[in-house]
This record gives sequence, C-alpha cells and structure tokens, in this order.
Amino acid sequence: MCKPESNSNKWQDLGWMGLNLKVHKERVGSGSGSGSGSGSGRGRVKLWMIRATSSVILWTCIVQLTAIGDLWGPRVLKGWPSCFTHESASNSRAMDIQFPSSRPPLLPPKRVYKNNGYLMVSCNGGLNQMRAAICDMVAIARHLNVTLIVPELDKTSFWADPSEFQDIFDVDHFITSLRDEVRILKELPTRLKLKVEHGFLYSMPPISWSDISYYKNQILPLIQKYKVVHLNRTDARLANNGQPLEIQKLRCRVNFSALKFTPQIEELGRKVISLLRKNGPFLVLHLRYEMDMLAFSGCTQGCNNDEVEELTRMRYAYPWWKEKIINSDLKRRDGLCPLTPEETALTLRALDIDRNIQIYIAAGEIYGGERRTTSLSKEYPKLVRKETLLEPSDLRFFQNHSSQMAALDYLVSLESDIFVPTYDGNMAKVVAGHRRYLGFKKTILLNRKLLVDLIDQYNNGILNWDRFSSAVKESHAHRMGNPSKRLVIHDKPKEEDYFYSNPEECLEPSNDLLSRT
Repeated sequence: MCKPESNSNKWQDLGWMGLNLKVHKERVGSGSGSGSGSGSGRGRVKLWMIRATSSVILWTCIVQLTAIGDLWGPRVLKGWPSCFTHESASNSRAMDIQFPSSRPPLLPPKRVYKNNGYLMVSCNGGLNQMRAAICDMVAIARHLNVTLIVPELDKTSFWADPSEFQDIFDVDHFITSLRDEVRILKELPTRLKLKVEHGFLYSMPPISWSDISYYKNQILPLIQKYKVVHLNRTDARLANNGQPLEIQKLRCRVNFSALKFTPQIEELGRKVISLLRKNGPFLVLHLRYEMDMLAFSGCTQGCNNDEVEELTRMRYAYPWWKEKIINSDLKRRDGLCPLTPEETALTLRALDIDRNIQIYIAAGEIYGGERRTTSLSKEYPKLVRKETLLEPSDLRFFQNHSSQMAALDYLVSLESDIFVPTYDGNMAKVVAGHRRYLGFKKTILLNRKLLVDLIDQYNNGILNWDRFSSAVKESHAHRMGNPSKRLVIHDKPKEEDYFYSNPEECLEPSNDLLSRT
C-alpha cells in the first residue's frame, strides 16, 4: 500500500533525485561569530532557493512522466508503483486490449540491381484498362531492370477524370509492396526531371500485344541511350500468352495485391457491401448501357430516332474512335453489342434468378433513363445503385471522378454473390478474373450472340417460354466462372481470351478437370 511521505522528510532529503542535496535545519539555524545574523539570513535564502529549484525540477519530472505515460501507455507504466486500486488496473488492461498495435507491417527486402534507366508511362482508357496496363508496365520494368515512375492516369479520354494515381490507388503501398521486385519512384530524380521539363524526352507508343522479348530487344536499348523513355500508350501492350511464368505471376501479384484502392474508397466500398448484406444476398449487374458505350459501338437497339442521331454525332466527335459507319443490326447479331436492359431482364428471368434478390447496378447513367429500365425493374423490383444506397454527402468527393466511382463498383462487384456483365468490356474481364482468383466465385459470362438469337425467336413466337428458358440455362451451364483453360489463338490476340479475365497461371488448381468454354 502506498503511503504519502511527511512534509518534513520530503524536503529534508532530496538525494533520491540525484541532486546530492542535503538540507539540515540545524546548520541553517545555528551559527557563531560576529556574522551569525547575516549568515543566518544567507542560509535562509539558500534554503529557499534550494526548495524552489527542487520544486521546479520535481514538477518538471512529473509532467514529463505523465507525457511519457500518455505516449507509451500501460505497457511501460504497468511495472511502476501505483496508488491505483486493483479494479483500476484491470480497467487499464481492458482498455489496452482495445487498441491493437500500430506497428507497421514488415516490408519485403529491397531488390538490389544495376539500374538501366527510367521508364515513364501514361495510361489510356478507363479505370480497368489502366489497371491492367499498370500490371503490364511493372512486369516490363522488372524484366528490364529499370526504375518505374508511378504511372500517369488518363485525363483526356471521354470520361475526363482529373484523378491522379494517388487519388485512386494507395501509392505508398504500391511502391513498398513491390520493392523486392522493382524500384518505383513517385517522380524522376531532380536532374532528369529538369531535363524532361525542358523538352528532352523520348516518347513512343509500344507495339500492341508484344512479347516481353520486344521490350528487351527494342525498348531497353532506347532506355540505355536516353536514360528516360516515355511510353505514351499502354493498353494491351503485352501479349496474353507465351510469356515467362515469372512475368505472368508478377502481373497477378500487382493486380491482386499491390494495387489497393485508397483507404477512403475501400471504406466506402465496405459501407455499401454492409448495407447490401443486411438485406441478404445480392447480384451485381454490370449493365454497360451508357451513352459512351452505345456511341462507340454503334449499337442502337431500342433507341428512338433522336437518340440514334445523338449517338452518331457523338461517335463522329471523338477522332480516336476509328469506326464511324456501323450497322447496328448486323453487329448485334454477331454478339458485339451490349445487351439492352430489356434483353437483360429476359435473360436473368430465363436463368431462374430469384426476382427477390437485390440487384446492384454497377454502371453509370443508363442511356434512356427510366424508360429503358422499366422492364428490368418490373421483373426485379429490388434494383439499387450506389446513389440510392448512400447519402449525397458520401459521394460528394466522388462526383465528376468516374474512375473513383468505377473503383467503388469494382469493390462491390468482387464481393457479390453473383456477378453478371452484359458486355465483355475491360471491367467485365478484369472483375471476372479477380473473382476466379478469389475462389471461382459465381460469374455468369453471357453468350450474347446466342442470346440475341434466342430472344428474337422468343419475341417472334418461335419459342415458347419453357423452351426459351431451357435453352438459355443449358447454354450457360459451363459459363459460371468455372475453372477453364484460357483460349489461345495464335496471330489473333484480340480474339483470344484476355490474360486478366482468366489468369490461370496464378489460380489454385481445381479438383475438377479444366474445361474449355
């Protein structure tokens, strides 16, 4: 038990503070000779100064110890003598448990290599096209033993999103998590940066679908010559197949581990998922029926004349959309158009998707608005979007940032019970591959060419509902994200399976035999 010291003892012996000061009342009060009075006065002054100085030092120590206690917590102070009761000590330990250690995670050791130069890249396209490109560029930089500068994101495409890399991805995690493979910097060293700012930069687009040998034989000599090379296009610049296993695995590591979204995006994603989970299972429908998709593809099924004209004007307004004259009907029959909301409703119903399941629409604004989504909402009344689940204040900082909105949809899509894309664009492919990596989660990959034919037969009365539904289910029995071999078509990389849609080199082996879909 702690007992307070008496005042007389406390001030008479201060040696415990390391001051080696002894105060003796006897010496202060006694004296002899003619100067005893003045000596006694001087002694009192000395005593007062000693006491004042000691008090200041004592209180300074107390303040410092208190600050240390707040900083280090019970882990340090728990071994000190305390006048707290046993109950207070127990409460202190309970509070200590509530706060996990803030010790930073262990970082992989840095890979040491002779740096052959610096690689700058400017990504093009939407979020998921850029995501795949970043994975490719990391693998290329690693193979060439160069330093990669954090990629620049596209700000000039149709979406005009001004977001920087660090606005979407956790840039520090990206750099540190890959340090055992490749050196990544946020910007060029000062000397080279000044040189680039003065216009001395070799910039070029690499050839699409190139083997890694192209980069070693063609790009590396340029980097060694100019010290810095800028690749100004990055979409589909590395071949899907025929690459060394370590290249393929590094592409996966970047995609599934190094490219984490910012804490703000991940926190909002968790909130959306939690809101959905409270009401049971949910399906994510990537309904790619936005204005830009229809204008680019030339698909106008179900659009009125004014809408067809508007989409055509938009297609001609963007010079990088090369195809201008498009036969919508022919393209649809070839399975090259996204399913319309009406076609999607029929398909989901034919697949026996429970009409009471929540359907989260992962997309931008649906072209044609409510007029085009009426049939879908009639069949599936529990349609939701991030805008209906969240408060406007939650999305305030995401407005006019399409890539950040797409990142939110990406997270929700990964966690859904079922994922259904209505078009095989970049998001559909990358999410499908990521869901395979997460354990072959159910992903319904629609055969659009077959579906539009069956839908037309049903609408024209050639097939009744039972035959139509049976044909749809039968044709998609093996298109549910099952393990499968990636389709390889030599000399036709655009027609073969995309690496990121089925990164089989990185997937856990299945007990089932791999089948070709």
